[in-house]
Amino acid sequence: MLDIQSPAPPLTAPPGPLAAGDYPQVRRAIEFIGERWKDQPSVAEIATHVGLSESHLAHLFRRWAGLSPKGFLQALTLDHARGLLRDKASVLDAAYEVGLSGPGRLHDLFVTHEAMTPGEFKVGGAGLVMAYGFHPSPFGEAIVVATPRGLAGLGWVDETSGDGGKAAGGRDAALADMVRRWPGAHFTRDDAATAPYVARAFETGKWRRDTPLRVVLIGTDFEVRVWETLLRIPVGRATTYGAIAEKLGKPTAARAVGAAVGRNPISFVVPCHRVLGGSGKLTGYHWGLTRKQAIIGWEAGKAPT
Repeated sequence: MLDIQSPAPPLTAPPGPLAAGDYPQVRRAIEFIGERWKDQPSVAEIATHVGLSESHLAHLFRRWAGLSPKGFLQALTLDHARGLLRDKASVLDAAYEVGLSGPGRLHDLFVTHEAMTPGEFKVGGAGLVMAYGFHPSPFGEAIVVATPRGLAGLGWVDETSGDGGKAAGGRDAALADMVRRWPGAHFTRDDAATAPYVARAFETGKWRRDTPLRVVLIGTDFEVRVWETLLRIPVGRATTYGAIAEKLGKPTAARAVGAAVGRNPISFVVPCHRVLGGSGKLTGYHWGLTRKQAIIGWEAGKAPT
């Protein structure tokens, strides 16, 4: 079992209920910013598009991410994305110098993780009892999957555009996405069992070294190695698929790395959103590019300056 820790203290107060409920409105603004960032739209233009006053929009973004709308816009520009990649090689080099047998400055969520055995993976988690639940998060309703050994899955329920309601079969689709990963496991709904994992993941006041979040990685050997590398990317930084491939000793395997990143079942905690295209482009994301933009922008308000 590996301890993945960071010496930095919590950076902000935890997001409260209002912050968790802000995402549907924030999402509309992010979609507009994502489409128009090259034009550098004004706050007035963004506010008009989402039907809010400038002051309300500014308050909404600061409450949700600790950033102004203009600050969030800057966080999504290509120049900023490229800036996230600064020293990308040395970030991973430093992590690898620590090795895989001891603690180090690796991940801000204070994660302890272990991997399932190849045999357990090959049988699709047969015999495992996996609890699941649905919970509010800063990025919309989340689905959380946990085993007695720790957090095994974190994803999101897709939303409709327009009326703010849930997409038809949204929860069913989110659960099916998790079930297909471990078809031999027994899934049972237990919101009380999964709620603590949501608090540990999203409330920064609970990012504590002395009570690490336990994560269970269930995948092929190669996938687990990729996901372990993702855990080494600090908040406010990024890397590329090619850089990960090089660090794994497979410099021609960037596409295979991309596939493994896309199969990461524990979004946010295992930060696949911190992997960008070689030019700094915000490439695709299993739970939608808008949500990837949202997470990067949210983290920009949490990262040390």
